[in-house]
Amino acid sequence: MFIKKIMTLGATVAMLAVAPAWAQTELKLATDSGAKGSPSGNALDRWAELIEEGTDGDVQVDVFYQNELGSQAEVFDLFVAGDIDMMINWPITAYDERLGVLFTPYMVTSWEEAFEAYKPGGWVNDMLVGIYDDLGLKFFGPWPEGFNGIASADKYAMTEEEASDLKIRVPAMFPMAESVQALGYQTATIDWSEVFTAIQTGVVDGDGANIIYWDYEYFRDVLDYYNQTKMQFVTGVIAMNNQSWESLSEEHQEVVRNAALTVMEEAFEQAKERDQYYIEQAKKAGMEYIEPSEEQLAEMAKKVRAEVWPMMEKRIGSEIMDTIRENASDL
Repeated sequence: MFIKKIMTLGATVAMLAVAPAWAQTELKLATDSGAKGSPSGNALDRWAELIEEGTDGDVQVDVFYQNELGSQAEVFDLFVAGDIDMMINWPITAYDERLGVLFTPYMVTSWEEAFEAYKPGGWVNDMLVGIYDDLGLKFFGPWPEGFNGIASADKYAMTEEEASDLKIRVPAMFPMAESVQALGYQTATIDWSEVFTAIQTGVVDGDGANIIYWDYEYFRDVLDYYNQTKMQFVTGVIAMNNQSWESLSEEHQEVVRNAALTVMEEAFEQAKERDQYYIEQAKKAGMEYIEPSEEQLAEMAKKVRAEVWPMMEKRIGSEIMDTIRENASDL
């Protein structure tokens, strides 16, 4: 019996000796938009790399790209439930209409304004921290892409009258469709996987509310024009499930947070340059790039704000909209 106890004690000591490997933390990091090698896919890889390096491998990150864990809605379900620990994603407003803050039309109109608004301590950042916390998520910051526009085949519109002849596909996120409609367009909500065929067959005349990267990368063979109306500053969100966050040590929390902020800051540095790169690529591919004048943008903003902001107030509350009115770009 004594010998058996010694053997058992020896086995226990041996197990404890390798405990650090067993104690290794694994986190799941995913996106709902972006394959491996895409800009958002590269951002996932960068965040994962920084976390693993900063924790000396104590935290390992498994990366999942677009569609590997399901659709946009399915992946967000998993995120809120804690089955996915971290995301760079484009959240749907079905969970909380206040997430529509991200898609407020003509809230900022320059890269400089966007950075000041979205960085930690910025006025948009402060709003989103509270909204995300209510969903059980920790908001670190944006993953910016740029200002969006209307991409179309055969013709484009600069007036409400011209826009009324065009039906544009829009994402199923409030108030994306409402913003495009305020400019005079007809709209349709179509799953992303079906958009190319829908444009090709004439079901819709184009794609709305995306930055030029997506329209160039996926639809350049069926699109002729890109009109950068700048309705929204399009950004993904860098966030973490709160329970996953709280399960980490303070030291590891600091690494994850700092890594997220590094990814955000690098994205702001790179996004403007990347956006310009894809504008040039779209032109080379035969798309005509239209950039409205300041006067035209001011008229668009005036009309869209007048129609859409009151709708938003009813759905996301006057307190949030008062903050937006107080801080939004002065056009």
